[in-house]
Amino acid sequence: MSESGFDTIDGAKLLVDLQQVKAIVNSCSGCLEPAEIAHTVTVGLVERFGCVFARIWLMEPDRTALKLVASSGLYDRIDGFFARVPVGAFKVGKIAQNQIPFLSNQLAAETWVLDREWAISHGIRGFAGYPLIVNGDSIGVLAVFSQAEMLPEFLEILQSLCTATTIGLAAALRHQQEKLTWRSATAPAPAHSPLSEQIATILKPTQLALVGTERSLPLPLQHLMLTVTEVLSQLPCTHARLTYLHTEDRSQRLTLAATIASNLADSTISTAFDSIQSAAISVGSSLEIQPHTNSNLLRVLLTVVAAHRHSELRVNLRCRSSVLQIAFAQILELAGLSIATVIDRDLALITDDRSLAETAPYLLWIATDLQIPQQARAKIDLAITPSQLQSAVATVLRGEYWGISATPAPTAIQLSAREREILNLLTKGFRDRDIATQLIVSESTIKFHINNILTKLQAKTRLQALYQVMLKGLIY
Repeated sequence: MSESGFDTIDGAKLLVDLQQVKAIVNSCSGCLEPAEIAHTVTVGLVERFGCVFARIWLMEPDRTALKLVASSGLYDRIDGFFARVPVGAFKVGKIAQNQIPFLSNQLAAETWVLDREWAISHGIRGFAGYPLIVNGDSIGVLAVFSQAEMLPEFLEILQSLCTATTIGLAAALRHQQEKLTWRSATAPAPAHSPLSEQIATILKPTQLALVGTERSLPLPLQHLMLTVTEVLSQLPCTHARLTYLHTEDRSQRLTLAATIASNLADSTISTAFDSIQSAAISVGSSLEIQPHTNSNLLRVLLTVVAAHRHSELRVNLRCRSSVLQIAFAQILELAGLSIATVIDRDLALITDDRSLAETAPYLLWIATDLQIPQQARAKIDLAITPSQLQSAVATVLRGEYWGISATPAPTAIQLSAREREILNLLTKGFRDRDIATQLIVSESTIKFHINNILTKLQAKTRLQALYQVMLKGLIY
């Protein structure tokens, strides 16, 4: 086995497995219910990887135990003995505590297994567990059981799946927490009360001034306003002002300006708002912390724009991750564009999915990797404003280009013909010596080319390199 441990990996099977992972992740796109995401993933593992059963536990709020939220295959109930597992107990609890993935093909022989006869009678031989980690903290554990032997490389496949799943679960859990926060924060005021009254209720005893005619805002913008207000309520906020300004095109600009006594370190105040910055950007808003004219004060300035819906123009939106899908859905809402429920070739398509890009005549490509498809007529990212997105869609539908030239720039990653040839042979399961024999060169020459490939792709292992070139469309 080579240092990277890849000589024994079937490259073709690897690509198939990664495509299966991608299909499972895509089926979760747009979902904001943690239990539903977990169920979709466990079903996918059973159906696509032949697992006997698969389970996902999520960390309870007090972080002392894991709660079983999804189980598919041989067992689909989420009650019973393992419905709640203390952190550090049994193998699942230890995986959550120590954050160390685990794989065994001798389940019945493991000392931690409570019922060895059960494993033997059901012919269950393999077990793999993987921690779900966000910012260094465990939020859950995924576990799969199989009758067939699992290769050690299967942990790499689980890593890809768990990384994507964790992003979706974290967004869904954060969404749930924000809903609870908003409900809690606005409990004293009726749900239908004006935004100014809800903000005033949260900020008490801070005095709030309202300037301009108040109108309703889209829900994402209301949520952002209330989230910022909740943070302000935890700081020495001296006073705040809510200003409505209506523009000629009937859009409305809403600014929440708050003054904070700077008896806290600037870094402490900035940290309090760090988690909100990305949410503000995703809905076309800005959140700034500025020095006040009085050196003892700081000014927090949140500006949101609710665009007037000019038309009922529809677009197709299909993102590989739920986080990206939600973010662009919000920007489209602010841009006055609606999302079609079914793919329509006559509509503009906004996506980062290369498989959909191949047949799209009006493609707006979300730049998540280094290569832009030849079909793309626009390149966009999360920094785009609602008005810019509206302009980009209109430009693409006219058959013109937006943000890129008519001849897309070549990919930033340039692999030589020989390097591509070696990569293609790796995907077919060839080992270094087999490739050397087929290309009539030395094995050291093959290793030299592979090292060059790893350097160009900034990959640490061959497994990572193959995963990257598949995602970037450098080989098919």
